This record gives sequence, C-alpha cells and structure tokens, in this order.
Amino acid sequence: MEFGVWTKSLATLGVECLVLGVFEEGELSGEARSVDNACGGRLKKLLDRGDFAGRAGDTLLVGDLPGLSASRVLLTGLGTKKLFQRKSWRRACQSALVALARSLSRVLAVGHVERHNPAVQALLARTEPPLFIEGLRLAPFTPRSLDVDVVLDLMIHDLQIVSDLVRRPVVEIRAVGMPVVTSRIDIANARLEFEGGCVATLTASRVSPERMRKLRVFGPSLYCSVDMHARTIRARRLADGGGRTALPVNVEVPVESGDPLTRELEDFAGAVRERRDALVSGEVGRDALVLAHQVLDAIAAHRAKAGAGGARA
Repeated sequence: MEFGVWTKSLATLGVECLVLGVFEEGELSGEARSVDNACGGRLKKLLDRGDFAGRAGDTLLVGDLPGLSASRVLLTGLGTKKLFQRKSWRRACQSALVALARSLSRVLAVGHVERHNPAVQALLARTEPPLFIEGLRLAPFTPRSLDVDVVLDLMIHDLQIVSDLVRRPVVEIRAVGMPVVTSRIDIANARLEFEGGCVATLTASRVSPERMRKLRVFGPSLYCSVDMHARTIRARRLADGGGRTALPVNVEVPVESGDPLTRELEDFAGAVRERRDALVSGEVGRDALVLAHQVLDAIAAHRAKAGAGGARA
C-alpha cells in the first residue's frame, strides 16, 4: 500500500480513482467543487438530475469525466450536512472502500478471526433458525486497544457471528456500558431484537478476572453451547417422545481442527486465487462495524438518561 501527500489540485492527479464526498442536500464538499469546475460542472449536473442523493453510505462510480487526470470518480454520501460528524466520515470511508474493491475487482477481507474459529463454523453449518442467543466475551485487562471501546475491541466479533446466525435485520437495540479502568467503555451489555423475534444478549468485558468466549444458541428443537476458546460444541436436541413429552438428548457436533488465524489467511489466499468473496468480506465487516456503532449509540443514550455522561462516556 502506498501513501502520498500532494499539494496540487485533485483534478490534476493521475490516479485510478478520486473519492469525493457529497452531502444529502446535493452539495459537493471541499475540493470536490474544484474537481467539478475542472470537468465542466458534470458532477453538479448529475446531482441536479437526482442521479445521486448523497445519503450516508451510498456510493456512485462515474467514469470518463473530461478535464480530469483520474480515470474515474467515486461519489460517497455524507448524509445531512448539519448532522455531519466524525461518525459520518467513518461510514463514508467504509462505504467507499467496499465500493472501490468491487469496482476494481479486488478481494477485500476484514480481519474477524473468530468467524474462522472451527467451532463457530461448525455451529453455523449445524444450527436451525435461532430464537434466543446469549454471548459472553470476557478478558483480563491489558494495555491494548485502549483507543476504542470494548464494543469495537471485543463485542464486534460476536455481533458479526450473531448476524450470520440470524440473517435478519435488527429492529431494536438496548445497551448499557461503563468505564472501569480507562476513559472509554470497558464493560458492556447489549440486547438486540431481530426481525422475526430472535433476541440476542451479548456481554463483553476487558476487565474480567477470567477469560471466556462462549455463545449459547437456542432454536425450536436444538440447543448449542459453543466454547470458542476450547473450540468445542455441546448440543442437545428434543427427541420424539413417542406421544409423551419430548426429552432432550445429546447430539454430537464434529469440529474440525485448525488454528483460526491460519484458516483466515488460507481463506483470503483462496479468495484471491478463485476470485471469490472472502468469508468476512468488506460488506460483512462494514455491516458489523455499523451495528457496533449502533450499540455504542444505545450505550451513550442510556448513560445520558442515567446521568452518567461526560468525558468518560
């Protein structure tokens, strides 16, 4: 990857693609206006026609613009200007990165190593549509990743796995969290309700005296308990009671061997060779990040309501 700093106009940069932000009001941001002037107002005409609304997360690839040295321009939505903030900028960057990978036929993979845990993969291959999910991800305190909250540090892995299990939109999020030893959220609990009724409760802590990574999944007739640290699954299924009450019986769920990090790297190499999506593609990683920020918003709302705001929120 190459990084460079230029002081000349964006319109003169001979790059493969320029990424420009557009507000929802159809207003071009900053240097985007100089690019529009260089191409004879083509971008503004496109916005005036309603071809691109500038909604947060939206993108549009435009090619063959006169007056530009770049091969193409990628417009990325910034949302409403009066509500624009750092979170809006992050979302625009995420969407732009995913769109660039797609437009250039590149493989974009996100490092969610837990999704490559063989026990998690065995669960996803075996489970029926879940009704209730409970997750615990606990770790002792270490001076690592202290620039982010525990939701982005630890819980995000379970958010991504749960999304893969349910495969339905989230309709409600309630969450609570608090700082313990840092200025950010160190312990958090989130309750997510999905379309269709499934409920997931997830707890993440980076100030626990013990280390634990467990997920329990309850379906109509199958219960699975996954120990992601030990890479094992315990499962029980309701057996036919022959006219009497159905009783739970143990079910063997085979789990392949293999280190999650090695499997992640092998999946990425295979995706490059076979020109396919990685298991945790850019879209999957982006969606998990959006969900994690929704949990953080719910925590902030709860802390404000409880009068626990301030710098440590």
